[in-house]
Amino acid sequence: MEFLGWPTVLLLVCISCLLIAAWRSTPRRGKEPPGPTPIPIIGNVFQLNPRNLMESFKEISKKYGPIFTIHLGPKKVVVLYGYDIVKEALIDNGEAFSGRGILPLTEKLFKGTGIVTSNGETWRQLRRFALTTLRDFGMGKKGIEERIQEEAHFLVERIRNTHEKPFNPGKFITHAVSNIICSIVFGDRFDYEDKKFLDLIVMLEENEKYQTGIQIQVCLYNFFPTIMDYLPGPHKMMIKSFEKVDAFITEIVRRHQESFDPSCPRDFTDAFINKMQQEKGNSHFTVESLTRTTIDLFLAGTGTTSTTLRYGLLILLKHPEVEEKIHKEIDRVVGRDRSPCMADRSQLPYTDAVIHEIQRFIDFLPLNVPHAVTKDTMLRDYFIPKDTLIFPLLSPILQDCKEFPNPEKFDPGHFLNANGTFRKSDYFMPFSTGKRICAGEGLARMEIFLFLTSILQNFTLKPVVDRKDIDISPLITTFANGPRPYEVSFIPR
Repeated sequence: MEFLGWPTVLLLVCISCLLIAAWRSTPRRGKEPPGPTPIPIIGNVFQLNPRNLMESFKEISKKYGPIFTIHLGPKKVVVLYGYDIVKEALIDNGEAFSGRGILPLTEKLFKGTGIVTSNGETWRQLRRFALTTLRDFGMGKKGIEERIQEEAHFLVERIRNTHEKPFNPGKFITHAVSNIICSIVFGDRFDYEDKKFLDLIVMLEENEKYQTGIQIQVCLYNFFPTIMDYLPGPHKMMIKSFEKVDAFITEIVRRHQESFDPSCPRDFTDAFINKMQQEKGNSHFTVESLTRTTIDLFLAGTGTTSTTLRYGLLILLKHPEVEEKIHKEIDRVVGRDRSPCMADRSQLPYTDAVIHEIQRFIDFLPLNVPHAVTKDTMLRDYFIPKDTLIFPLLSPILQDCKEFPNPEKFDPGHFLNANGTFRKSDYFMPFSTGKRICAGEGLARMEIFLFLTSILQNFTLKPVVDRKDIDISPLITTFANGPRPYEVSFIPR
């Protein structure tokens, strides 16, 4: 004591008291979710397979359980693996997990604007406006159903004009699906030979091609964005491809602004421009947010539905017995003299089950769209700091073997009761769940049902190869699964 001196001892005591008081007043964070030990800077890169991240996550979950932490480079990510933990997070604690997790590549492309990639008040206002406006323009109502039926008629006639010659139906389907969102966002459908429309489709297909082919580069960009910005490679072409789509949409918005009449809004774009003019001081409604929101609607409204339909036809080529049952059910309920409508769905339980099984089986977005926690959060006794990136995986839910026996097998019985009626499942969440559930879910489900039933009402599918050689396993990309290229002949019924 004499060596230190009383003033020093008193000072140490005071500091200790202050530290104890501060410690007691600070919430105890608790332990964070466990996970494999990361390498400094590198993170867990070498423990993840960029060509099949889901398999990597499956192995990690076996060791650490349904909630674990990984590091993408220096970025910490909490992964939620399984129905119970995803439900607990996104539904039971929906507000805390309602943030959008932004990966570097997403930030590069979308700049935190639009519905999908925004956060906070911007996201709330844009999503509320989009849902209200889309309803005003017919989404979920008879009006949009009639638009889809009309487009389905155009698609059927276009297919009929192929005269049973084999072809890849992807382009036809993409054109038809894109026209639905065009009619909502831009006010009118395009003729299938319209040059501007074809230019847009080419840009979308180009963007999809790059996403499909550069899984490793996408992962590396998200791990090390600063370095990858200086390196050449296909990721640069993907960014340029997206910029072309952005420029195309921006030009359409500019023309809408020039011809805008506030007394007669023609479409979603006009409604947004009207909102911008009414609330000039509102920073959430700008030309940039309009452009990004339009891109969100276009990409989400085209990609998911067209991929599901393309994949669904491939699966039916592999399983003619399933197609035959659908034909019989459609003939019995709808007949050949009128177009299928949404009111028919409850009377077509087998067809409805097949559509649900297609969506479950293809597992379109296995990783889901990343989330983030909006505040410091506790989940199953684990502490998750505010803004932590969250991967609430969909694949383990859609592939759950207890809910769906033999999940790797395509089986419409997964959605049928013993008496043949349709069976609902809480595990069916291809559009995610909670506050960030896809805003276009209703539109997508309506399109998939009406397009598929219209095609099968009019045609029988004929493969160009032996059915045993048809491969319906997914073509895995970084973020989404898709069907392998194929051709089919449509035989009029």
